[in-house]
Amino acid sequence: MQVTAQEQYVEFGIEDEQYAIRIQDIYEIIKIQDITQIPNVKPYVRGVINLRGKIIPVISLRNLFAIEETDYLKTTRIVVVHHYEDTVGIIVDHVNKVTTFTDIQPPPEQVGGIAGNFFVGIGITGNGLVGILKLDEVLLHD
Repeated sequence: MQVTAQEQYVEFGIEDEQYAIRIQDIYEIIKIQDITQIPNVKPYVRGVINLRGKIIPVISLRNLFAIEETDYLKTTRIVVVHHYEDTVGIIVDHVNKVTTFTDIQPPPEQVGGIAGNFFVGIGITGNGLVGILKLDEVLLHD
């Protein structure tokens, strides 16, 4: 996959797994806050938050990826992303760093038990592999 030197990603973790989103897709990263549950939504939708007067839906990657839910920690964050016309929050266990990848490989059919279609690629770092999320699949998952 062709990678430009300027392409930056925010790397974050859920349990021991590392994931990343392109930095230009991220609006901001905030501490976990009260989430208002809403009825009749997909199980991975935790609810909504009020972000400076704007109501933002929040999803759980743990639930989406069939990882057991745990209590929120001091390191738990909501990564707020812009996707097309929508703004959505994604709950993650911790945010690691801003990084670039010199090598991105196409995703396999399964990545640690998660369907490969959730990923645009796998970034290779000195510390291991990082799944680069495909926001279309994560946010529009049925």
